Amino acid sequence: MPESGPDSIDRAMELAAAAALAGLDRMTPTRLRNLLAGRSSVDAWAMTRCGLAADALLANGECSREAGQAPREAREEGQAAQLARQWAHAAQRVELAEVWSRYALAGVRIHLRDRQDYPSALVDDAQAPPVLFSLGHPQAIDGPRVAVVGTRAATHYGQELAAELGAGLAGAGVVVVSGLALGIDGAAHQGALAAESGAPPVGVAGNGLDTVYPRSHAQLWRRVADAGAVLSEAALGAGPEAWRFPARNRIIAALAQVVVVVESHRVGGAMSTVEAAAARGVPVLAVPGSVRSPASEGTNALLAEGCAPARDVSDVLVALRMEGPGPAEGADQFGPQARDTRGAHSTDPSEGLEGADASMLAALGWEPTPTETLLRRTGLGLGEAAVILDRLVEAGLVRDGCGWWEQVAGATGGSAGRRVGGPGSGQLDR
Repeated sequence: MPESGPDSIDRAMELAAAAALAGLDRMTPTRLRNLLAGRSSVDAWAMTRCGLAADALLANGECSREAGQAPREAREEGQAAQLARQWAHAAQRVELAEVWSRYALAGVRIHLRDRQDYPSALVDDAQAPPVLFSLGHPQAIDGPRVAVVGTRAATHYGQELAAELGAGLAGAGVVVVSGLALGIDGAAHQGALAAESGAPPVGVAGNGLDTVYPRSHAQLWRRVADAGAVLSEAALGAGPEAWRFPARNRIIAALAQVVVVVESHRVGGAMSTVEAAAARGVPVLAVPGSVRSPASEGTNALLAEGCAPARDVSDVLVALRMEGPGPAEGADQFGPQARDTRGAHSTDPSEGLEGADASMLAALGWEPTPTETLLRRTGLGLGEAAVILDRLVEAGLVRDGCGWWEQVAGATGGSAGRRVGGPGSGQLDR
C-alpha cells in the first residue's frame, strides 16, 4: 500500500499531484519529466490547472523525441498551447484527495525520483521515470538483477528454457526482471517463482497497475507482486497502448545488470530492450537457437554481431560477475530447479522405448517437424504414424502442435547437463 502515515498532508498531496499529472491524457514520460523539471509536483499541478503547462513543455525541449514515446509530439507552440488547455480543463475536475484515496485503495505506492524510496537502481538513469508506481515490495529490486526477455510468440522449447533460466537465476540469488508478457517473459517469471528460497521477481508493466495485461496473466501478476514487485510508470487507469511497451522496455534495461534474450524475431519488443541496454552499456547475452526457427532469428543475429551466448545459468552469472561453485552432483547447469518448471527427471523418460516409438523419436529430432516430413523420414503411413505419435504424446515425450510435432525437453537422453539452444516454430512476434 502507499505509505499509510505520510509525514504530513503536504507529503500526501505531493504524491497525489504527481500521480494526477501522470494520469492526464496524452501524458508521456518526456512531457512529465519536463513539467516536473525544477519544480515540485504540487507546483506543476497548479501550473497545469491554470493552463500554463505549454511554457514548461517548450522551455524544456518537449519536441525532443524519446525512444518508445507516443508519436504525436507537440512540436509547435500552437500544439503545446492546445495540449495545455486540454490538461487544464481535465485537471480542474480532479481533486487530489480523491486521487490519493484511489491509490491507497488499490494498494499502489507512488514514488518520486527525488525521494528516498525511489529505486536506487533507476534513479541515475537519464530516462528514469519521474514518477513510478509499484505493487508489492519495491525493495525487492535491491541486489543483483538480470532481465530475461523474448518474444511473445515463443516456442514450447523456448518457454521451457526461459523457465529453467528463471529458476536457476532466482535460486542463485539473482532478481529476475521481465515484462509479464506472454511467452518468454511469463515463463521466466514462472520459473523464478517456482525456485525454492529464490530471489524475488520484479515485473515491469506497460499499463496502469489496476489493469492486468494480458488478462491471462492475472494470477502471475498477483504472485509476482506478493513475492517481489510489479512496477509501472503508467498511472492507474492507463490502458496497454502500443507506445507504452517500448517505453516500458527502457525501464527493464535500466534495471538490469545483464539482459538475456531467450528467443526473438528480428523485429520485436525484445530488440527494443536490447537497444536500450546497449545505450546504457548493459551486457546482452543471447540464447543460441535453431537456424531454422524464426523465433531464434533475432537471437542468432545478436550472436553473429558479437553478443555472448547464454548457454546456461553459469554463462549469465559470469557476465554478472557472480560465478560461484559448480552445480551439485546430479544437478544440471541451470542451478537449483523447481519441481514444476520442466519436464526432465532424474531418469530418462525415453528409457525403455524401442522399435517404432524409438524410431519416431529419432526421426523427430529437436526441430518442430510437420507431419508430412515425419511420414517421409519414417516411411510410415498416416494411420500408423498417428498411433505412434499419440502414444508418445501420452507418455509426455512429444508435444502436438496442430500439424507439427516437437520433442519435450528430457525426451532423449534427459536434460541433465544440456546446454541451451534448440528448435523453434514459425510464429511471428508482436
